[in-house]
Amino acid sequence: MSSFLLSYYTIPTTPKSLLIQPLLYADHNFSCMQLSGKQVLPAAPPKIWALLMDPDTLVRLVPGITNLEKVGDNRFKSVFDIKLGPVRGSFTGNLQLEDITENKGYLLKLQQNSKIGNASAVVKIGLVPVGDSQTELDFDGDVKLSGLLASMGQRVIGGVANTLTKQFFHNLEKELEKPVSA
Repeated sequence: MSSFLLSYYTIPTTPKSLLIQPLLYADHNFSCMQLSGKQVLPAAPPKIWALLMDPDTLVRLVPGITNLEKVGDNRFKSVFDIKLGPVRGSFTGNLQLEDITENKGYLLKLQQNSKIGNASAVVKIGLVPVGDSQTELDFDGDVKLSGLLASMGQRVIGGVANTLTKQFFHNLEKELEKPVSA
C-alpha cells in the first residue's frame, strides 16, 4: 500500500529578495513543492536501513543518480541525470544526512545545480515497523526549484516527481528480492 502527496506553489520574488536568494535566475521566481508519502515494504527496519545507508545501493535505488561519492561523515558529492518533461539536465551538488537515528530515520538535505536551474530539498525519511517482517517507509519534505526548472509548471514537475517516487519504491522492492550473499 502506498500513498503520495505533491503540493506545488510558485512564489514570485522581488529584486530585494535576490540578495537573500543569490541562486535565483533572471525570471525572479522559484517554485516550491511539498513531497510526502509512504509505502509498506516486505522487510524489517534493519534490512531497509542497511540499504538506505549504503551509497552503492542508493545509486541503484534512486532514479537518475549516476554517482554518489562519500566526502565525509554522512556527506556526499552527487550527480543526477534527469529528464524533466522536454528538458534533460545533469545536476551536481551535495547530499547530506542529519539527525540520524539508526533503523528509524534521518533528515536528507540536498543541493543540486545545473545549467537549467537549481534544486534544494529537505526531506525527513522515517521507518516504522509493521509487525515482525514489514516496514512502513515514510517521507515528508520540501523541494525548491529555480531557473528554468521553476518555470516548467505543476504538471511537468509533479508528474516527474510522482514517476521518480514510484521508480524508487519499485527499485527498493527489487533490491529486497535479491538473495542475501554469504
